[in-house]
Amino acid sequence: MVLLPIPDVVQQLPAERTPDPMATLEETKQLFRTADAVCFDVDSTVITEEGIDELAKFCGVGEAVAQMTLKAMGGAVTFKTALTQRLGIIRPSQKQVHMFVADYPPRLTKNIKELIDRLHERDVKVFLISGGFRCIVDNVAKRLNIPPNHVFANDLKFDLNGDYAGFDETQLTCESGGKGKVIALLKERFNFQKVVMIGDGATDLEACPPADAFIGFGGNVIREPVKQKSMWYVTSCTELLEALEEES
Repeated sequence: MVLLPIPDVVQQLPAERTPDPMATLEETKQLFRTADAVCFDVDSTVITEEGIDELAKFCGVGEAVAQMTLKAMGGAVTFKTALTQRLGIIRPSQKQVHMFVADYPPRLTKNIKELIDRLHERDVKVFLISGGFRCIVDNVAKRLNIPPNHVFANDLKFDLNGDYAGFDETQLTCESGGKGKVIALLKERFNFQKVVMIGDGATDLEACPPADAFIGFGGNVIREPVKQKSMWYVTSCTELLEALEEES
């Protein structure tokens, strides 16, 4: 069985942290401007599409999988359940995955590169935390100058013939609440004091806490339950770039 590589960050979780209440709008903006680290969701946030849906289309089962994605992003079912069901339909081979990444590279969200470049200039550590697949997310990270060990995503497994053989269920990102566990791990490992999570879905929102602030992103798709619960909700990277330049 072939297992795609994972980053060298240990999977042991730190002790539970007492959650803080979600920051107010102004506190969220200030936290964003002064953050030690900013964590981005990938699908429909850093890139314009949902990677698993695009892979499903490539494999000829797009419509069935897209409906499951909507349920997962809206929080109607647990993320791991939805991931298992969707991959059970797609069952992508190793060859199909490689062809998909080569022929249909993810499309970056408008101005996302400028935003991440600006964060890097401010010496802010940037991480990609995705419920999608490492084979897709690594392509995105490379284009955004984000190091591989700053990427957390799910690893597909294949047998010796290259046929689909499941996914690594030990990864934190395959479960509901997994993104929050990754952030807790990062805070423990790097002693970050201010971490901001940015994303479009329910699994991103629930990562705060342990994230110190959450910014809802609707630049590609607006998910109403997330919008309603977000203290700060933006629809473009330009809004985030402008916020960085505002005086504190």
